[in-house]
Amino acid sequence: MPQKVAVLGTGKIGEALLSGMIRAGWAPGDLLVTTRRAERAAELRTRYGTEAVSNAEAAKAADTLILTVKPQDMSALLDELAPHVPADRLVISAAAGITTTFLQERLAEGTPVVRVMPNTPVLVDEGMSVISAGSHASEAHLVRAEEIFQPVGKTLRVPESQQDAATALSGSGPAYFYYLVEAMTDAGILLGLPRAQAHDLIVQAAIGAAVMLRDSGEHPVKLREAVTSPAGTTISAIRELENHGVRAALLAALEAARDRSRELASGNG
Repeated sequence: MPQKVAVLGTGKIGEALLSGMIRAGWAPGDLLVTTRRAERAAELRTRYGTEAVSNAEAAKAADTLILTVKPQDMSALLDELAPHVPADRLVISAAAGITTTFLQERLAEGTPVVRVMPNTPVLVDEGMSVISAGSHASEAHLVRAEEIFQPVGKTLRVPESQQDAATALSGSGPAYFYYLVEAMTDAGILLGLPRAQAHDLIVQAAIGAAVMLRDSGEHPVKLREAVTSPAGTTISAIRELENHGVRAALLAALEAARDRSRELASGNG
């Protein structure tokens, strides 16, 4: 008998997961969604053929619940779900900063919980979803979570103690690259290029560099050195990056993101 999966709070990330599961072979009839607005429910029903239900109905009917609401809405959602979630349900949280302990304390004793930190490239099937098991989650539960998130990118298991670091690197990571592209585009304009051309040059350079990093197996230092000729343009630019402390700034930035993730996880949001 196929297992039912419910996506609760089906915003952009929830819809990406829904779409990925259907493309990976899930039958729309085995998927449920919950939304705040009736028009959003109708939109998802038309687009994917899935049934929209209440949170309580989803908790009763589904074998796996995926909670994709915003972190500030999680407490209210758990209060609503708790009376209806049997201890044999798998509960997957994709809300940043919400620990497995937080969920377990609000659900029936023994409920298996898995924490996942996806990043926004799941919207284009190039995401990274970092997965951690709660104290009652088994290997089978982790495999189930991987099956759900793998259609929209890669997955990586880490101990929950490493989730804050993973959030700083991966969850927030795309924003750092957008920031870099923005700055390099401005530099291209300063050097005399039209904005559109500067943007296209940088984006393609970023895509090409990422594919080489992924597919070559080479260390980034070796790839960088292959572009860096003696007394050439690249080493002149890298010297200026080092003179301005870019490496140190990145280290400090990621430490700040990790620390903020810890604050949010502890409830000091």
